Amino acid sequence: MIKRGEFVDFRLDLVPARRKQVIAGLMQLYLYDFTLYTNLEVNQDGVFPGYPGLDDYWRRGTGKYPFLMTHGGHPAGFALVDRLTEPEEGDYYMTEFFVMQKYRRCGLGSWAACELFDRFQGRWKVTQVKKNLPAQAFWRKVIGGYTGQQFEEKIHPSSGNVSQYFTSHKVHAIN
Repeated sequence: MIKRGEFVDFRLDLVPARRKQVIAGLMQLYLYDFTLYTNLEVNQDGVFPGYPGLDDYWRRGTGKYPFLMTHGGHPAGFALVDRLTEPEEGDYYMTEFFVMQKYRRCGLGSWAACELFDRFQGRWKVTQVKKNLPAQAFWRKVIGGYTGQQFEEKIHPSSGNVSQYFTSHKVHAIN
């Protein structure tokens, strides 16, 4: 059992192209989790479709960054961060963020999110699917703690998806 706040075994690393299959494998678990909120289906072989544009995360100059979260050397989740090109939306977008159920509620996700905010200084956008209430609660808590509640939240008029907007600064203290 992982104890809450046991950060010493947590790592967050960029994934090199030779290891992209780790993200592709974890993506299957992520998509499975999403079946609670969307109508995703597996194909005849029992596999979810490939994530659109995943290979772009290993092409130079795309402004896309694939990160792997590990605990004790074991894959525990991933994050896909995009550099935005539309200035009004912000500088960075948390495109996808996944922590395996086994590693949830131990601080890994909160720690990894704050690490990413520190590594990519600037204006952020983080979005959750309308029906994914646990993700909305997680991000409100993490972003609220990171920013001292200094963030804006907007609901997309057509999809109903929820987004938080804030600026990251390396001024908060990690407990």
